[in-house]
Amino acid sequence: MRVLGVDPGLTRCGVGVVEGVAGRPLTMRGVGVVRTPADAELGDRLVAIERGIEQWLDEHRPDCVAVERVFAQHNVRTVMGTAQASAVAMLCAARRGLPVALHTPSEVKAAVSGSGRADKAQVGAMVTRLLRLDAPPKPADAADALALAICHIWRAPAANRLQQAHAAATAARATPRVPRTAAVPVRKVPR
Repeated sequence: MRVLGVDPGLTRCGVGVVEGVAGRPLTMRGVGVVRTPADAELGDRLVAIERGIEQWLDEHRPDCVAVERVFAQHNVRTVMGTAQASAVAMLCAARRGLPVALHTPSEVKAAVSGSGRADKAQVGAMVTRLLRLDAPPKPADAADALALAICHIWRAPAANRLQQAHAAATAARATPRVPRTAAVPVRKVPR
């Protein structure tokens, strides 16, 4: 499986491609950052992010895209920018028919480091170790994008099994039940 991880942001949108399967060594195929100038108009910044993500999709041809799930922060402006960049990434993937998975920051941290409260340095160190890199990717947004891709590769099989079980349970509930009739014992009548 080849996954494009996207750590959304308006100024720096981290992107990273990881290939592999759960339980086997993973391989980094590419890592970088799509940058936009802070003084540019919002629409122009979103177009720049779209173009950057489209280039990554063209070059690496991932099987799916993993995007960081936006969570509430105290700074509404930061949340809005992150949400807008996230939507652009999801749009680019959907336009190509690629599945999109959303992972929370604590889910990603727990997957790669064992702790949902890991800091940026710990995540970067674990990404470096897991992908057998010489140094942590810079900036941290790039390392976070790789961590998203790793998280998805490791968690996708379990998530797929859960979805299949849920679909089977839903289908079973939707199937009309035929009432069972109790078997009536047959008694022989003496002649």
